[in-house]
Amino acid sequence: MTTNAPAARPQRAHFSSGPCAKRPGWTLEALKDAPLGRSHRAKVGKAKLKLAIDLTREVLGVPADYRIGIVPASDTGAVEMALWSLLGARGVDMLAWESFGEGWVTDVVKQLKLTDVRVIKAPYGKLPNLAEVDTRTRDVVFTWNGTTSGVRVPNADWIAADREGLVICDATSAAFAQDLDWQKLDVVTFSWQKVLGGEAAHGMLILSPRAVERLESYTPAWPLPKIFRMTKGGKLIEGIFIGETINTPSMLCVEDYIDALQWAKSLGGLKALIAKADANARALLDWVEASPWVANLAEDPATASNTSVCLKIVDPEVVAKGPEAVAAVAKGIAAALEKEGVAYDIGSYRDAPPGLRIWCGATVEVDDIKALTAWLDWAFAAEKAKLAAAA
Repeated sequence: MTTNAPAARPQRAHFSSGPCAKRPGWTLEALKDAPLGRSHRAKVGKAKLKLAIDLTREVLGVPADYRIGIVPASDTGAVEMALWSLLGARGVDMLAWESFGEGWVTDVVKQLKLTDVRVIKAPYGKLPNLAEVDTRTRDVVFTWNGTTSGVRVPNADWIAADREGLVICDATSAAFAQDLDWQKLDVVTFSWQKVLGGEAAHGMLILSPRAVERLESYTPAWPLPKIFRMTKGGKLIEGIFIGETINTPSMLCVEDYIDALQWAKSLGGLKALIAKADANARALLDWVEASPWVANLAEDPATASNTSVCLKIVDPEVVAKGPEAVAAVAKGIAAALEKEGVAYDIGSYRDAPPGLRIWCGATVEVDDIKALTAWLDWAFAAEKAKLAAAA
């Protein structure tokens, strides 16, 4: 399907929302210093892990008294460690406006079986009423950026500074692209494979002093698997937060993460990363605003993501044919652009409304976003024509 196809093509077709595009210019040569075949407990392994932690602190601006740990099982593992280790000491407010937030609700209600739980929800495209959240006396669990809905919190102003509970934040598609207010957050988690384009399976767990105090003063009523345990004898296992990981990390992945962090520093650090993501999202959304067939799933521009931009098809003729037609067109666009080698993995998340999801994080180049938009128009026209012909 090449008739009347646009002449310009993205230089890189990697627009997946995770794992995301590698940094521009990345090659395997960047990993030549990885201590492969060496123990992560050897001096060289520990040094690499500590470097990854130190660079994370530097680039993200994490306060000096917050602990940073490398943990198993990506962002999911980091969030689960926090939920199973910290919750249950007081009531908790759970926020959910997309699939990952819903997943944390399921864990807390159905697996941990906590009873003093308030679930504050909003449908895809919207943010819950943050004024309903009791951030002062209760624990709070939320995703900063809804990866599968493209909706993020605009800031942390809604979180009480004099809070008694803990605020647990899944920031996996926000870290390195959005400005996190560390003083309002007690637990922050993310994975390497999002904004920095690192490899999968490793998570980051960042704890405030208040979170450490909870760990050392509270024992959950349920047993904890080994990979969740962060205390021993009522004291924090400090080694976890200087690179002595709970289980064996991939030193190749560690080297790749270090490379991505050093690239981030070379750009100018966090501000430069945020600026790149903002520019990418603006280029895509400028096209959206001028295109009658597509719209941002995020209804309020103030809560629209600059990383996982989710789009819905609003063409009246397609919508009039019903949800199945909308889903077919969306899947057709994603399949056609993958076949052309123009865009990989841009279909909406499986639990999200049918549509498209285009990653705009800092490892994506704005010229590639601009080139992609013409191909989106081309693919939509072809899929709409197919729909009409089948009628």
